[in-house]
Amino acid sequence: MKPTANTAKQAIRSLAVVMGMTLGMPTISAALQTSIPATTSPEAPKFAKTTVRWVLVSIPDRKLALLENGKVVRIYRVAVGKSSTPSPAGAFQIVNRLTNPTYYHKGQVIAAGANNPVGSRWIGLTAKGYGIHGTNQPNSIGKAASTGCIRMSKRDLEELFELVNVGDRVEIRAERDEQLAAVFAASTEAEELAQVHTEAENSGGQ
Repeated sequence: MKPTANTAKQAIRSLAVVMGMTLGMPTISAALQTSIPATTSPEAPKFAKTTVRWVLVSIPDRKLALLENGKVVRIYRVAVGKSSTPSPAGAFQIVNRLTNPTYYHKGQVIAAGANNPVGSRWIGLTAKGYGIHGTNQPNSIGKAASTGCIRMSKRDLEELFELVNVGDRVEIRAERDEQLAAVFAASTEAEELAQVHTEAENSGGQ
C-alpha cells in the first residue's frame, strides 16, 4: 500500500513521541504540568547570646572567683594545697559534677555524709584526681591545708555547683599577677577592714 501524505505525518508524530520518551523530554501538555514553587534559602539560625563562664583560683590569695563575660560575679574563700601537696597550677576544664560523692583514697571508702572529706559536692577537673569540693574540716578554709584540691565551705560550694557546667574553664594560678590583683584586691581590702573592725570590738570589750 502506497503511503499517503497523512500516513507519513502520523508516522513522524509517533516517532517524535517515542524520541521524547527516550530522551526524557516532557510529553505532558503545559496545561497539565504542576508548577513547583521556588524554594528560598532557609534563614540563618538565631543563636542565643552565649555566656562565657570560667573559674579563677588564686593560690596566694586562697580565693576563688567565678567570672561571666569578663565580669566577676562571685568570690569565695577556699583552702588550697599545703606545701607538701600543692594545688596544680594551670588551665583546666570541669569534667564532671557529682552530688553526695563517695570518697575513695588509698584503700579508704567513705560514703556520703558528715564524715566525708569532700563534702556534699564534687566538681572534677581535667587534672586527674583533683577537683573543687567541700570538706569535713571547715576551719581549714582560707588556709593552705589540702592535699592539692580546692576546698570550699558547704554553702559556697553548693552555690558554685549550681552556677558552673561541665566544660567550663578553671584556671589555678600559683603567683600573683595584674589580673589576680584586679579580681581579688577589693575583696581582700574588705576582709581586712572587717578583721580590723572585729578586733577593735573585741579589744573594747575586754
